[in-house]
This record gives sequence, structure tokens and C-alpha cells, in this order.
Amino acid sequence: MQSFEGRVLVIAGSDSGGGAGIQADIKTISALGGYAATAITALTAQNTLGVQAIHPVPPDFVIAQMRAVLDDIGADCMKTGMLPDAETVRAICDFLDARECGVPLVVDPVMVATSGDALAGGDMVGALRERLLPRATVITPNLAEAEQLTGIEVADTAAMIAAGRRICDLGAQAALITGGHLTGDEISDVLIADGDVHIMTSPRIDTRHTHGTGCTLASAIAAGLAQQMPLIDAVLRAREFVARAIRQAPGLGQGHGPLNHNPN
Repeated sequence: MQSFEGRVLVIAGSDSGGGAGIQADIKTISALGGYAATAITALTAQNTLGVQAIHPVPPDFVIAQMRAVLDDIGADCMKTGMLPDAETVRAICDFLDARECGVPLVVDPVMVATSGDALAGGDMVGALRERLLPRATVITPNLAEAEQLTGIEVADTAAMIAAGRRICDLGAQAALITGGHLTGDEISDVLIADGDVHIMTSPRIDTRHTHGTGCTLASAIAAGLAQQMPLIDAVLRAREFVARAIRQAPGLGQGHGPLNHNPN
């Protein structure tokens, strides 16, 4: 019988193609030995070529899912992904205010899919910045998301550090700015935590199979925190997991293909 260490409640959207969203979250957490429960915020019709349609879940039903999980199974960490609108963000934060869960929260501020399709309304960004960001144990924006959250143009490592510090000034305990969209033979991610700057580099993998990398990274970090790993260790393990998942991608689809969420 398989044993699980670390319960993660994921609050995010569904990806019909299976490469990102709730599907990637469940696969990642399971691969790392954790237990994944979910509250689905939106249904999407999408594949490796793009997002064809989005159907938001009513906020009160998102909360019903969260309550059902927490009342019975519980959680050692929570992770948010795609939140389609400000109303959903506010409902989640109101629920957490009343619940006083007291567990780590990983915020993946999903705004745009790998294909370039928008996944959230513009009003969501302000609500995320004002209500959810101050709750984050760590927030994991890519360059575009960091720019939207801070207003800082992020085009190099120095700007990534500045954006990360700004995000922490806005209330997040830590910020991991991912640099995969910069050019060059190496990828640099910047973690700002407890006032310290950690720059982590790895060789760039030349591939189009990168759909769901952000979801996978954030869920891997959430699994680590649920397993009581220190944040820096959870981030390092998550980065290595994502790199292996990209290198062993199954090569599916005609566009940005999914990762292999059960890499060797």
C-alpha cells in the first residue's frame, strides 16, 4: 500500500489537455509522495495549441469544495493556481480569514497560458495583489506576471531581484521569480526570502514541450512545504523535478507539449 506524506489542497483550474492546471498539480504532488485534494475554480477546453474556452466555477461552489476537503481530510499546505476573476479571489480570502487555517500557502499567479491565451480577467490582478499576495508563504510569478504585479519591467536578473523585493514589500513572505522567458543558454530563477537573495541557474533545455511548467513548479514546492521541508530545499527539489520532467517529456501534441510528471 502506498503511503502519502503531506496533504496539499490545490485551488486551481482544470486543463482538459492534462498538461497544466489541476491535472499537472495532482500528478506532481503524487509523484513527490504527497496527497493532492482539489477545489476547481474553472473548466477550460484546451490542448497544446491553446485555450479554446473557459467556464468559471461559481465562487460559492469553489468555497464548498474547499470546506468539504478541510472539514474531513485537512491540509498541510494549500496552493492556488488559475483564479478566473476578482470575485473568486475575494471569496477564497474571506473563507481563509474566517477559517484561520494556519498552513503554508503557495500562490502561482496564473494569468496567461504557455500558448499566450489570457486565463484571468484584469480585475483579478488587483484583487490578487491586495488580498491573496499578503497571505503567500511564497509566490511564483514568471516574468510577465511579476511585471503585472509590480509595474517593474523585468528584462534581466537585476530586475527580477527588484520585482521580488517589491512583491515581498507588498506582503508575501517570499517570492520566486522564474526566468525561463529570458534568452540565453542558462535559466536563472531568483528567490527572495527573509531578505536574502538566492539566484539559481540551470542549463536551458531546447524544447517546445514546456506546457504546465509553472503549475508543476508551484505544486512541487507546495508538496515540499507540506512535507515540512525548508522553503529553499523545497524550491531546489522542485526545480530539479521540473527539469527532469521537461527532459523526459513524452512529445505529445502539435504545440507546447506537456511534461512527464513521473520522470525517472
